[in-house]
Amino acid sequence: MKTIKNLSAVLVFLVLSSAGLGTIAQPYKGSAPLVYKNQSNITISGDSISGGGGPCITLTNCTNVHITQCKLCNGTSVYSTGVNMVGCTNVKIDYCFITKVATGIYAQNSSGIVVMYDQFLNMMGPYPRGAFVQFNNVSGPGNIIKYNRGENIAGQSNPEDGINVYKSNGTSASPILVYHNLLRGGGPSTTGSGITVGDQGGSYIHVEGNILVNTGNIGMQVAGGTHISMVNNIVYSSASTVSHLGVGCGNYSGLPSSDITITNNQVKWMCGKPSDLAYYPKGTTVVEKDVSYQSGTVQPTGWTANVLGANISATVLPAKLITMK
Repeated sequence: MKTIKNLSAVLVFLVLSSAGLGTIAQPYKGSAPLVYKNQSNITISGDSISGGGGPCITLTNCTNVHITQCKLCNGTSVYSTGVNMVGCTNVKIDYCFITKVATGIYAQNSSGIVVMYDQFLNMMGPYPRGAFVQFNNVSGPGNIIKYNRGENIAGQSNPEDGINVYKSNGTSASPILVYHNLLRGGGPSTTGSGITVGDQGGSYIHVEGNILVNTGNIGMQVAGGTHISMVNNIVYSSASTVSHLGVGCGNYSGLPSSDITITNNQVKWMCGKPSDLAYYPKGTTVVEKDVSYQSGTVQPTGWTANVLGANISATVLPAKLITMK
């Protein structure tokens, strides 16, 4: 009964968020790429910015910034992020539409970064870029990635991870929160996932209520770190030539890793990756690989409470996921 309630709560959120985001309309005004350095108390609103070879918006050592209702688009290189920030504090990015850039939002050596109610379409990479949102050495309280939507359409994108939290540390009272994001699509990368946290370490990260469909190689994973939890998420994939694993846990950082909780997630992940199928009888074209944790590591807390082979399908997300343009 508990898992039914969890699924219902997530689906109720999905319906409500669909209604809310669908009503947003913004008459953008054209703007050249914006660059701010050592500035505070900035609001950027209503701009349509084509990044070209660089970021649409660059923030360096800035404080108290609000970026809202902007369209950030059309990058032509690996440097063409939607928003690129380094050494920033208290930056909020909300209700923006970000499309056809290398990475949507990239935050490095920053704190107090909030990314919410944004929509992302077709990240172009290539690796190591390609995320909707990537935190790199983001630390302290108040770091949040929530209520966002992201979609990568095959043949129109070249993504890596959807959301990547790399070498980043929240606090015990205010963990980095990856909450109720809706993500669809991945590949052709054979290493990309929907959500990766604990990448090369990190601590105090909480991942909850996200819905992931066909996000490439892996649905979601903890790749290292301490004090990390993944609970009440929905993870689904049909078989493809890159689909490998639904939910994974390991420590690939070379650093200590402990206190990992992965529980009450609903998972149905069909593996069609040829290198995986080579271990099965000849002629096998698809197997179900819902969860796995690295040999030699401690089983995550709550592991046996994950719902495997869950009664879910691609319809856990609406056919029209991106409503901004």
